[in-house]
Amino acid sequence: MADKENKVPENVEGPFYVDEECIACEMCIDDAPRNFDLADEGHAYVKKQPESEVQKEACEEALMNCPVDAIGDDG
Repeated sequence: MADKENKVPENVEGPFYVDEECIACEMCIDDAPRNFDLADEGHAYVKKQPESEVQKEACEEALMNCPVDAIGDDG
């Protein structure tokens, strides 16, 4: 489970976030490319919170598919 106390600093404010456990596998970017991106530091982050039900579902799919549980949802 992602730890909100260890969020990566690039995350935009909102319910979805990536924490420091990210291994940069890019699965979240494949699932929700409008919402996740890869930082130069070698981890993913939430670049935009979902603005539609479709984007929210894509972010939830990314959360479920993350192999190291580095994505969290405080929403």
